[in-house]
Parts: sequence; C-alpha cells; structure tokens
Amino acid sequence: MAVTEPAPAVPAEPHAPPTPMAAPNEAGETPGIPQEGARREETGEGRGGGEGSEGGAGARSAPSGRTVRGTGYESILRRQSLRESAARTYARSLPIVPVRARGLTIEGADGRRYLDCLSGAGTLALGHNHPVVLEAIKKVLDSGAPLHVLDLATPVKDAFTSELFATLPGELADDARVQFCGPAGTDAVEAALKLVRTATGRDGLLAFTGAYHGMTAGALAASGGAPDVRVTRLPYPHAYRCPFGTGGERGAELSARWTESLLDDPKSGVTTPAGMIVEAVQGEGGVIPAPDDWMRRMRRITADRAIPLVVDEVQTGVGRTGAFWAVEHSGVVPDVMVLSKAIGGSLPLAVVVYRSSLDAWEPGAHAGTFRGNQLAMAAGTATLAYVRENKLAERAGTLGARILGQLQGLAAAHPCVGDVRGRGLMIGIELVDPDAAGPEDTAPPAAPALALAVQQECLARGLIVELGGRHSAVVRLLPPLTLTDEQATAVLDRFADALAAAERDRVPRPSPSRRAPAPVPAPGPSH
Repeated sequence: MAVTEPAPAVPAEPHAPPTPMAAPNEAGETPGIPQEGARREETGEGRGGGEGSEGGAGARSAPSGRTVRGTGYESILRRQSLRESAARTYARSLPIVPVRARGLTIEGADGRRYLDCLSGAGTLALGHNHPVVLEAIKKVLDSGAPLHVLDLATPVKDAFTSELFATLPGELADDARVQFCGPAGTDAVEAALKLVRTATGRDGLLAFTGAYHGMTAGALAASGGAPDVRVTRLPYPHAYRCPFGTGGERGAELSARWTESLLDDPKSGVTTPAGMIVEAVQGEGGVIPAPDDWMRRMRRITADRAIPLVVDEVQTGVGRTGAFWAVEHSGVVPDVMVLSKAIGGSLPLAVVVYRSSLDAWEPGAHAGTFRGNQLAMAAGTATLAYVRENKLAERAGTLGARILGQLQGLAAAHPCVGDVRGRGLMIGIELVDPDAAGPEDTAPPAAPALALAVQQECLARGLIVELGGRHSAVVRLLPPLTLTDEQATAVLDRFADALAAAERDRVPRPSPSRRAPAPVPAPGPSH
C-alpha cells in the first residue's frame, strides 16, 4: 500500500550524517530518482522513443525476445513479480522500491520516505549507509586490496578477528577459535551443528519450540517450523502463551525440569545429544526473551552432562538487546556462538566462535568459496568498534525500555494488543482477537489478519515493520541502534495511528440476519 503524501521529515541520525537526500518537489518528484510519471510506458502513451521506451535506442530485450520497458517503480515491481521466485517474502508485504537510504530512513522510487524498523531483519545495527561503514568500504576499495581471498589471512581479516574477540565474553575470548563460514547465518548454524557432532561423536540435538535457526536442511530441522522432526524439541519458556499454562517463573522452572527429565530418564528415548542450540531471545518465534535464570539453568544442565551449549546470536548480537551479546544478560558463557547479520556491517558475513577444545575439524571439513568477504569484514570491524566505543548497546537498553513502557501504555487502550515484550531494540507486539472465545485461563487467539492490516496501515504512514511469531500475529520492531529519542517518538506515533485505524476497520458490521427488520408499509386501501 503506497502512501499518498511524502512522509514527514524525521530528525536526522546523530554522529555526522551523510549529505541529506534531496527533498521531493511540488509534484512529489525527487531529483535523480525515476518518477511515477514513467508509469505510462506500459501503454506507450506520451513516449517518443527515448531510453526505456519500446523501439527506442535505450530499449533492452528480454531473453524471451520481448522488449523490456519502463523505469517507473510500478513497472519495476511488476517485473519483479513476473521474474522472481514465488519464495520471495518481504517484497510481498512491502511493495516499495528503495533507491536511497540513510540511517532510519529509506526513500523509494516514488519519492516517498519511510522509517525502517525492519533494518534488514536486524542486520543494520547502525542503520543504512552509516558514514563509518561507508568509509571502511571505501578504504578497502581505494587500497587495491583483493576482494576475494578464500580463507587466506589478510590485514582486513586480522583486524576484524581482533575486534570481534575484543567484544566476546572474556572467558570465551581467552580460549576461542573462529570458523569463517559461507555468508549467511544459516550456514554458520550448519557449521556449529557439524562441529559439536564431530567433537562429541554424537548425533542427537536439543532445540526449542518456537526456534528459528535458518532455512538450510540442518538449521531448518532445529527450527520450530520443521516439517520432519529429527531433533528433540524442548519447551521454550513463554510467559504469555506458556505451554504448561502457568507462565512466569513457574513455567520456566517446569521447562527446565522437563529438560532434565528427558536427559536423565533412561526410558525417555533421548540419548545424550551432541549439543543444545538456543536463542537468548527468540526473534522469528515472536520476540520472546528467555528468563536469565532459565538461561543459567540451561548452562548448568548442559555443563553437568558434557553437552556443548550453542547460542544462536545471529539476530540478537551486536548490541541489539541492550548488551553486546544477548547471553551477557544472564552471564552465561556458551561453548559455541553463531554470529551473522550485524557483524558484517550491512554486508554478508557469518562466523562460528567456539572453545578450542571443540576444534576437531579436519581441513576442509566445512568450507565455502565466499568465506573471505573483505568488504564485509571491513564494514563489520567498523560497526563492532562503533557500537562498542559509543556504548550503543547500553543506549539500546535504555531506549528500548522506554519504548516498551509506552507500548504497554498503548496496549491498555487497545484490547487487541495481547502482549508487548522484548529486550533492548528487539520488540514485539502480539495482536489478538479479544472477542474470540478460547480455552479457560489462556491468552486470546492470535489475530494474524489484524496484524497484517496493522503492517499495511504502518506502511501507508511511512513506517516499515515486520510480522513474526505464531500465526504471524506479532508486529516486530527492529530499529537501528542509532535511533534518536525524536525518531522513536515518530515511530510510536505512526504505529499508534496505524493500530487505531486497523482496529476501527475490523469492527464487524451487522450481518443481514442481525439487522433491524425493515419497517412494514402501512396497509393500503382494501379492495
């Protein structure tokens, strides 16, 4: 859904933003950006053979021989829908064509601006095109350094590794090895699972309900939506939708007891596994923070039984939750950490960091052609250092707590908001149907249609949000760590307005059977 007016200006990012984007003119057009007037190329009206018009000098032929026409954003979206796989996701709910971005703000080819609270699914810790990231990339490009080096040592890689180790929990950093993987987080998960299986000689794996670890075979098998379960699934503590019907500390305690029982009962059908993989905050599962005591309990359970603990920090890492790494909230030091997204400073990068005692790899046991992304390492080094030096993790914790408080206040006036939860700048709002009857003493049913409507209303107001959680009924906010107080207010204002609009539209209208009967006409004259 497109907005009808350019979104209002938002306070700029702190720390010396780059050159401002050009403002739309009175016609709503932005200099240098293909404009909506180009829509007519689809019919050929008003075109005289210029670049992009049928038969013109600039026309390009598609592989099928058909002429490719049009530079307008609607034409681009139409071609995407015709050419790209049905597996595409974000493009379906966010029909925009980004052409320029800075910090929190994206400008589309339609000349309109959006506040981006998706941040590349948590990838953009510093937002779009932060100056320190651009400078780091430019420095590598200008140096003449090779951009592709497989897994060879380079000064760029050495600097990244040193900065990464400087941020890790001390006990792990003092005895760590790092495995550079393919550029996606799911490949790092695959590497971690292979690593613990190789090191222990065991095959089984413990994972949790609601988990998300990636889309490749092994990572998907450990995720909550696995179609073919080959992993022992444990209950993740969920205060709002507790699997035991208790919630709170009692629910977390029962989850831990269940885990211990499965591992210690010789008739449970669960043999000692190769490892346990867990998220300190489940992201795709619905933004569900694990209680710190429960995380410590999982650490004790695994350590007492010589089971490696793997913590997936792909989305929670680099300050997102209010600590540099989410495990730091509980003081847990895992045996393996899986890292991706923000560590590449907006470019693809993924690694596994683990205790040296687990380093049982044979050479080439987990390889990949694109393990040495020099630009991503340079951007990642700059990002890690900037977050650390400017204490952005602490800032995320403070600002996130304020946003959560304001959202909880908003929930009091909107019964369709079932729960507001999160940690730092990783926030979820679960939408429910308060009028639908459910089992006694349970949360109301999820309202995925309402969540989708809220997302669309947000987009109409120039705010980009994501959906996740069970039944895709959780609106997720993942703004950059550079979010200012003024920008946070703008985000909350637009969300509140979108929520109110979506809620108004869902109020059921009387069905014909419930309408008042039509008045009976007065009897006419008798015949």
